[in-house]
Amino acid sequence: MLTHHNSSERTRHLVTGFTVIELMVTVSIVAILATLAAPSFTPLIENWRVRESAEQLQSTLQYARSEAIKRGGQVAIQKIPNNTNGCSSAIGTRDWDCGWIVCHDVNSNGACNATEPVLQRVDSSGKVHVNRTGGGVSIKLNRWGLVDGAWPGFTLVPLNKSPSHAGARGVCMSSGGRIRVIPQEAIPCAE
Repeated sequence: MLTHHNSSERTRHLVTGFTVIELMVTVSIVAILATLAAPSFTPLIENWRVRESAEQLQSTLQYARSEAIKRGGQVAIQKIPNNTNGCSSAIGTRDWDCGWIVCHDVNSNGACNATEPVLQRVDSSGKVHVNRTGGGVSIKLNRWGLVDGAWPGFTLVPLNKSPSHAGARGVCMSSGGRIRVIPQEAIPCAE
């Protein structure tokens, strides 16, 4: 038996989806929720940036130590100068906000000169203030992988925040070469 369906019945059963009004209401609700949730993500993002920079600095110090032992000294770590790659927050000699390089310090002067080979370069995110708490623009390592001079201690905080910020971290290197990341409560580094 053949049944004939009228074309409007067939069309009614085949059409599914959202109307324009339903779609606009859904998009509006999602936009409102995103606007309300965005400020609560800011501290998480700031903490993540600081933690990432602290781990990069810790890794650089460990790498430089191993290279100094391998090369019998002649390794230096030096801050990247202000106004490099759009970074303009490393104004002082203790501000390492733009990043740092590890070089083979061929002439053993404790600095990375333009002619000396760069072993590693780390560009900072630009949204983290990295302050060296002792010393200046460079760190010289001796043949035992230890710092020749002031021990490096660093305080890392989100840009334009104080060291009392909950996300602040410290990176410390002891006289014996132990490198560790410390929480905000333990800043500044104590030997």
